[in-house]
Amino acid sequence: MKLSADLTAFARRLGHEFKHPELLICALTHASLSSPTRPDNQRLEFLGDRVLGLVMAEALLDADSGATEGQLAPRFNALVRRETCAAVARDLGVGEVLKLGRSEMMSGGRRKEALLADAMEAVIAAVYQDAGFAVARKLVLRHWRDRIGTVDPDSRDAKTALQEWAQARGQHPPHYVEIARDGPDHAPRFTIAARLENGEEAQAQAGAKRQAEQAAARALLERLEGAGD
Repeated sequence: MKLSADLTAFARRLGHEFKHPELLICALTHASLSSPTRPDNQRLEFLGDRVLGLVMAEALLDADSGATEGQLAPRFNALVRRETCAAVARDLGVGEVLKLGRSEMMSGGRRKEALLADAMEAVIAAVYQDAGFAVARKLVLRHWRDRIGTVDPDSRDAKTALQEWAQARGQHPPHYVEIARDGPDHAPRFTIAARLENGEEAQAQAGAKRQAEQAAARALLERLEGAGD
């Protein structure tokens, strides 16, 4: 089996020449296009998540020999979470080569964070199955290196940090409210409010609810911390 020109170019950007090209094709096939003769990438995504996790855990231990588990855990979460995987996928142009069903394509699937993140993890698994852990590890470190080097020592996501702020002051956890949804179905924009029981609130907008919630939580945290509370 030969790769198409666009997949060959993608493999070159990725930095791996596949002995078994069908693995890459499977890794980039979304469930919306699967069939009995065309497997989708869900099983590979499951495996790739574990491969990525092991590589990141090792990398963080190597990068900071004195860090405690409590310090390493949020950094690890920052490096393996959906947003990071999707960002790496965008850098590599995964969206351009995703194989999607018509409905998913029409709804903007090539830009969806969840689809990009899952495909990126599936691609990692494809490399692992094609060439083994050492090759997969080297590839992951190459594409995550800058992020490993710059990960915030306190890498709690904003929603977690805001919840901890509220709990430390005896408040209930914040809640998130969708204020508006604008734009076409294939490229929506969500406006989300993060609210605390004391009446504090901040809003933010993004192309995905999860991103908008994180941005709203971050904005509210910055306001609260700026007020010295």
